[in-house]
Amino acid sequence: MSTQANLHLKLHVWRQKNASDRGGFVEYDVPGVSSDMSFLEMFDVLNERLIEKGEEPVAFDHDCREGICGMCSMVINGQPHGPKRGVTTCQLHMRTFHDGQEIWVEPFRSSAFPVVKDLVVDRGALDRMVQAGGFVSVRTGGAPDANATPISKVEADLSMDAAACIGCGACVASCKNGSAALFLGAQVSKYKHLPQGLTERHERVANMMAQADLEGFGACGNQAECEAVCPKEIPIRVIAEMYREYLRSTFTGRAIGKQDRKRT
Repeated sequence: MSTQANLHLKLHVWRQKNASDRGGFVEYDVPGVSSDMSFLEMFDVLNERLIEKGEEPVAFDHDCREGICGMCSMVINGQPHGPKRGVTTCQLHMRTFHDGQEIWVEPFRSSAFPVVKDLVVDRGALDRMVQAGGFVSVRTGGAPDANATPISKVEADLSMDAAACIGCGACVASCKNGSAALFLGAQVSKYKHLPQGLTERHERVANMMAQADLEGFGACGNQAECEAVCPKEIPIRVIAEMYREYLRSTFTGRAIGKQDRKRT
Protein backbone atom coordinates (compact mmCIF):
# COMPACT_ATOMS: atom_id res chain seq x y z
CA MET A 1 0.00 0.00 0.00
CA SER A 2 1.35 3.44 -0.94
CA THR A 3 2.35 5.78 1.87
CA GLN A 4 2.55 8.82 -0.40
CA ALA A 5 1.16 12.01 1.09
CA ASN A 6 1.10 15.64 0.02
CA LEU A 7 2.79 18.14 2.29
CA HIS A 8 2.22 21.85 2.65
CA LEU A 9 5.51 23.46 3.61
CA LYS A 10 6.81 26.90 4.43
CA LEU A 11 10.34 27.40 3.14
CA HIS A 12 12.78 30.07 4.28
CA VAL A 13 15.42 30.09 1.53
CA TRP A 14 18.63 32.09 1.51
CA ARG A 15 18.77 34.37 -1.55
CA GLN A 16 22.01 36.16 -2.43
CA LYS A 17 22.92 37.65 -5.80
CA ASN A 18 26.68 37.21 -5.45
CA ALA A 19 29.53 37.13 -2.94
CA SER A 20 29.40 40.89 -2.37
CA ASP A 21 25.63 40.98 -1.82
CA ARG A 22 24.44 40.91 1.78
CA GLY A 23 21.70 38.35 1.10
CA GLY A 24 18.84 37.21 3.31
CA PHE A 25 16.04 34.69 3.78
CA VAL A 26 12.96 34.78 1.55
CA GLU A 27 9.80 32.94 2.57
CA TYR A 28 7.98 30.65 0.12
CA ASP A 29 4.68 28.85 0.60
CA VAL A 30 4.93 25.43 -1.10
CA PRO A 31 1.78 23.26 -1.10
CA GLY A 32 1.35 19.89 -2.80
CA VAL A 33 4.78 18.43 -2.12
CA SER A 34 4.83 14.65 -2.46
CA SER A 35 6.43 12.84 0.46
CA ASP A 36 8.15 10.60 -2.10
CA MET A 37 10.08 13.50 -3.60
CA SER A 38 13.72 14.09 -2.82
CA PHE A 39 14.68 17.46 -1.33
CA LEU A 40 16.09 18.59 -4.68
CA GLU A 41 12.95 17.53 -6.52
CA MET A 42 10.98 19.67 -4.10
CA PHE A 43 13.22 22.60 -5.09
CA ASP A 44 12.57 21.79 -8.75
CA VAL A 45 8.86 22.17 -8.05
CA LEU A 46 9.44 25.47 -6.27
CA ASN A 47 11.54 26.80 -9.15
CA GLU A 48 8.97 25.77 -11.77
CA ARG A 49 6.33 27.73 -9.88
CA LEU A 50 8.63 30.75 -9.54
CA ILE A 51 9.37 30.70 -13.28
CA GLU A 52 5.64 30.48 -14.07
CA LYS A 53 5.13 33.63 -12.01
CA GLY A 54 7.97 35.41 -13.78
CA GLU A 55 10.25 35.32 -10.73
CA GLU A 56 13.88 34.28 -10.62
CA PRO A 57 14.40 30.64 -9.60
CA VAL A 58 16.57 29.66 -6.66
CA ALA A 59 20.12 28.75 -7.67
CA PHE A 60 21.33 25.50 -6.12
CA ASP A 61 24.11 23.08 -7.00
CA HIS A 62 23.64 19.47 -8.10
CA ASP A 63 24.91 16.95 -10.60
CA CYS A 64 24.54 13.21 -10.09
CA ARG A 65 21.61 13.23 -7.62
CA GLU A 66 22.86 9.83 -6.52
CA GLY A 67 24.88 10.84 -3.46
CA ILE A 68 28.31 10.41 -5.05
CA CYS A 69 29.35 13.89 -6.25
CA GLY A 70 28.82 16.00 -3.13
CA MET A 71 27.60 19.05 -5.00
CA CYS A 72 24.13 19.25 -3.41
CA SER A 73 25.46 21.21 -0.46
CA MET A 74 22.65 22.77 1.59
CA VAL A 75 22.28 23.49 5.28
CA ILE A 76 18.75 22.40 6.21
CA ASN A 77 17.36 23.55 9.55
CA GLY A 78 20.89 24.16 10.75
CA GLN A 79 22.34 20.81 9.65
CA PRO A 80 24.49 20.25 6.54
CA HIS A 81 22.60 17.87 4.23
CA GLY A 82 19.62 17.83 6.61
CA PRO A 83 18.44 15.84 9.63
CA LYS A 84 19.15 12.28 8.45
CA ARG A 85 22.58 10.74 8.99
CA GLY A 86 24.61 9.22 6.20
CA VAL A 87 22.84 10.88 3.28
CA THR A 88 23.47 13.81 0.97
CA THR A 89 20.83 16.47 0.28
CA CYS A 90 19.77 14.73 -2.93
CA GLN A 91 19.16 11.50 -0.99
CA LEU A 92 17.01 13.23 1.63
CA HIS A 93 13.31 12.55 1.01
CA MET A 94 10.40 14.76 1.97
CA ARG A 95 8.88 11.97 4.06
CA THR A 96 11.46 13.05 6.63
CA PHE A 97 9.41 16.22 7.20
CA HIS A 98 5.82 16.70 8.34
CA ASP A 99 2.88 18.63 6.95
CA GLY A 100 2.97 22.33 7.83
CA GLN A 101 6.64 22.28 8.80
CA GLU A 102 8.86 25.34 8.38
CA ILE A 103 12.20 24.55 6.74
CA TRP A 104 15.17 26.89 6.70
CA VAL A 105 17.62 26.35 3.83
CA GLU A 106 20.95 28.14 3.46
CA PRO A 107 24.36 27.55 1.81
CA PHE A 108 27.40 26.01 3.46
CA ARG A 109 28.95 28.72 5.62
CA SER A 110 32.73 29.18 5.52
CA SER A 111 35.08 32.00 4.64
CA ALA A 112 36.81 29.47 2.37
CA PHE A 113 33.50 28.82 0.54
CA PRO A 114 32.42 32.17 -0.96
CA VAL A 115 28.80 32.33 -2.10
CA VAL A 116 28.40 32.30 -5.89
CA LYS A 117 24.62 32.79 -5.84
CA ASP A 118 21.82 31.80 -3.47
CA LEU A 119 22.64 28.26 -2.28
CA VAL A 120 25.69 27.80 -4.53
CA VAL A 121 29.15 28.19 -3.01
CA ASP A 122 32.63 27.95 -4.51
CA ARG A 123 34.31 24.91 -2.95
CA GLY A 124 37.43 25.19 -5.08
CA ALA A 125 39.51 25.41 -1.91
CA LEU A 126 39.07 21.66 -1.44
CA ASP A 127 40.29 21.03 -4.99
CA ARG A 128 43.36 23.18 -4.40
CA MET A 129 44.18 21.18 -1.27
CA VAL A 130 44.09 17.98 -3.32
CA GLN A 131 46.25 19.60 -6.00
CA ALA A 132 48.79 20.47 -3.30
CA GLY A 133 49.48 16.82 -2.54
CA GLY A 134 46.45 14.56 -2.47
CA PHE A 135 47.70 12.17 -5.14
CA VAL A 136 50.44 9.66 -5.95
CA SER A 137 52.89 10.99 -8.53
CA VAL A 138 55.78 8.50 -8.40
CA ARG A 139 56.35 6.63 -11.63
CA THR A 140 55.54 2.99 -11.10
CA GLY A 141 55.77 1.78 -14.69
CA GLY A 142 53.10 -0.51 -16.10
CA ALA A 143 50.21 -1.72 -14.02
CA PRO A 144 51.39 -4.63 -11.82
CA ASP A 145 49.43 -7.79 -11.27
CA ALA A 146 46.66 -7.37 -8.71
CA ASN A 147 48.31 -9.79 -6.28
CA ALA A 148 51.89 -8.58 -6.78
CA THR A 149 51.79 -6.27 -3.76
CA PRO A 150 50.13 -7.99 -0.81
CA ILE A 151 47.98 -5.68 1.31
CA SER A 152 46.24 -6.91 4.43
CA LYS A 153 42.46 -6.71 4.56
CA VAL A 154 42.70 -4.49 7.64
CA GLU A 155 44.84 -1.92 5.85
CA ALA A 156 42.76 -2.11 2.69
CA ASP A 157 39.54 -1.56 4.64
CA LEU A 158 41.01 1.46 6.46
CA SER A 159 42.05 2.97 3.13
CA MET A 160 38.66 2.34 1.54
CA ASP A 161 36.84 3.86 4.52
CA ALA A 162 38.76 7.11 4.00
CA ALA A 163 38.46 6.96 0.20
CA ALA A 164 34.65 7.09 0.54
CA CYS A 165 34.96 10.89 1.05
CA ILE A 166 33.16 12.75 -1.77
CA GLY A 167 34.53 16.19 -0.89
CA CYS A 168 31.16 17.82 -0.27
CA GLY A 169 32.42 20.14 2.49
CA ALA A 170 29.74 19.28 5.07
CA CYS A 171 32.51 18.81 7.62
CA VAL A 172 33.60 22.42 7.06
CA ALA A 173 30.04 23.75 7.27
CA SER A 174 29.40 21.95 10.57
CA CYS A 175 32.59 23.04 12.32
CA LYS A 176 32.48 26.22 14.39
CA ASN A 177 36.10 26.82 13.37
CA GLY A 178 35.45 26.12 9.69
CA SER A 179 38.00 23.32 9.76
CA ALA A 180 38.56 20.99 6.82
CA ALA A 181 40.41 18.47 8.98
CA LEU A 182 38.07 15.54 8.24
CA PHE A 183 38.38 16.09 4.48
CA LEU A 184 42.14 16.53 4.74
CA GLY A 185 42.46 13.53 7.02
CA ALA A 186 40.56 11.37 4.54
CA GLN A 187 42.93 12.36 1.72
CA VAL A 188 45.96 11.52 3.85
CA SER A 189 44.55 8.32 5.34
CA LYS A 190 43.51 6.69 2.08
CA TYR A 191 47.15 6.73 0.90
CA LYS A 192 48.75 6.10 4.28
CA HIS A 193 47.44 2.53 4.34
CA LEU A 194 48.62 1.63 0.84
CA PRO A 195 52.24 0.99 -0.20
CA GLN A 196 51.81 3.20 -3.27
CA GLY A 197 51.25 6.21 -1.04
CA LEU A 198 54.15 5.79 1.36
CA THR A 199 56.90 7.27 -0.82
CA GLU A 200 55.41 10.78 -0.72
CA ARG A 201 53.69 10.53 2.66
CA HIS A 202 55.71 13.31 4.34
CA GLU A 203 55.47 15.83 1.51
CA ARG A 204 51.79 15.03 1.01
CA VAL A 205 50.63 15.92 4.51
CA ALA A 206 52.93 18.95 4.77
CA ASN A 207 51.82 20.44 1.46
CA MET A 208 48.13 19.82 2.03
CA MET A 209 48.16 21.28 5.54
CA ALA A 210 50.06 24.32 4.28
CA GLN A 211 47.44 24.80 1.56
CA ALA A 212 44.64 24.49 4.11
CA ASP A 213 46.21 27.38 6.03
CA LEU A 214 46.45 29.45 2.86
CA GLU A 215 42.78 28.82 2.09
CA GLY A 216 41.72 30.10 5.51
CA PHE A 217 40.36 26.91 7.06
CA GLY A 218 40.30 26.86 10.84
CA ALA A 219 41.84 24.40 13.27
CA CYS A 220 40.17 21.19 14.39
CA GLY A 221 38.27 21.63 17.67
CA ASN A 222 37.99 17.86 18.21
CA GLN A 223 34.24 18.05 18.85
CA ALA A 224 33.24 15.58 16.11
CA GLU A 225 30.51 17.67 14.46
CA CYS A 226 32.18 16.76 11.16
CA GLU A 227 31.81 13.02 11.75
CA ALA A 228 28.16 13.48 12.73
CA VAL A 229 27.17 15.21 9.47
CA CYS A 230 29.44 13.44 6.98
CA PRO A 231 27.17 11.79 4.38
CA LYS A 232 29.71 8.99 3.92
CA GLU A 233 30.28 8.65 7.68
CA ILE A 234 34.05 9.12 7.48
CA PRO A 235 35.40 8.26 10.96
CA ILE A 236 37.12 10.98 12.95
CA ARG A 237 40.13 8.70 13.39
CA VAL A 238 41.42 9.99 10.03
CA ILE A 239 42.10 13.37 11.69
CA ALA A 240 44.28 11.71 14.32
CA GLU A 241 46.10 9.82 11.56
CA MET A 242 46.68 13.07 9.70
CA TYR A 243 48.25 14.78 12.71
CA ARG A 244 50.40 11.73 13.45
CA GLU A 245 51.62 11.80 9.86
CA TYR A 246 52.43 15.50 10.19
CA LEU A 247 54.38 14.93 13.41
CA ARG A 248 56.26 12.08 11.76
CA SER A 249 57.20 14.33 8.86
CA THR A 250 58.38 16.96 11.35
CA PHE A 251 60.64 14.47 13.15
CA THR A 252 62.14 13.36 9.85
CA GLY A 253 62.87 16.95 8.85
CA ARG A 254 60.55 16.84 5.84
CA ALA A 255 57.61 18.85 7.14
CA ILE A 256 58.31 21.93 5.01
CA GLY A 257 56.56 21.28 1.74
CA LYS A 258 56.51 23.27 -1.47
CA GLN A 259 53.60 25.42 -0.27
CA ASP A 260 55.63 26.52 2.79
CA ARG A 261 58.64 27.32 0.67
CA LYS A 262 56.50 29.63 -1.46
CA ARG A 263 55.60 31.66 1.61
CA THR A 264 59.18 31.89 3.01
